[in-house]
Amino acid sequence: MTNKLNQGENYSTLVIHSTDNSFGFGYRKNNDLESDELFIKKFDNDLCNNLINDLNKFISKENLQKINKLSVSIGPANFNASRLIVVLARTISQQINCPLDSFSSFEIMAKRIASNNNILKNKKSFWIFKNLKRKGFIAGKYEICGNEKNSSDLIIRETILPKVVKALDSKETSFEANYDDKKDLKELLDLSNKNLSNSNIDSWRKVLPLYPISPIN
Repeated sequence: MTNKLNQGENYSTLVIHSTDNSFGFGYRKNNDLESDELFIKKFDNDLCNNLINDLNKFISKENLQKINKLSVSIGPANFNASRLIVVLARTISQQINCPLDSFSSFEIMAKRIASNNNILKNKKSFWIFKNLKRKGFIAGKYEICGNEKNSSDLIIRETILPKVVKALDSKETSFEANYDDKKDLKELLDLSNKNLSNSNIDSWRKVLPLYPISPIN
């Protein structure tokens, strides 16, 4: 099979993202920020069916077939939503022969959190955490490894994938997870385009939802 990324200079990117109470789609053509189209919606009673219906309203079948790169957030977020959008992304990737990659929700918000808290000048790494309903946290670790003078060029590397921890080390810098539908969709589009050639057409097989605890916790 031929990788769609090799079919010409013109390309389109589709991303799918979810939070604790919402989901969204993002579309960008030729990595032109002015072409960005976003769709954001709060969860409803029939997320499974409405997710597909809303995607059909957001992008035509013709344009969907022209997608060259697909990216999806895998959580931590609402468990059912993470599972559903990953299944949707894997299905689209397989059906239209399109590379798929994934990013944790914390990795997507990491650049925004680093910039908002002005840690790029004197901190090289930090944690992002989310309180569990019971005891403990879900936490991931992130490292600044790009341009520290310009936040727009900031590059963040995920060094520890979000996982369950009993406690946070008070000696290390940490910030609570903060979802932002619009900004996170745009960041996911940025990450997807930067990673444009780093996945193959069978990459959908490796993409799975990330949720370190059982869905009833």
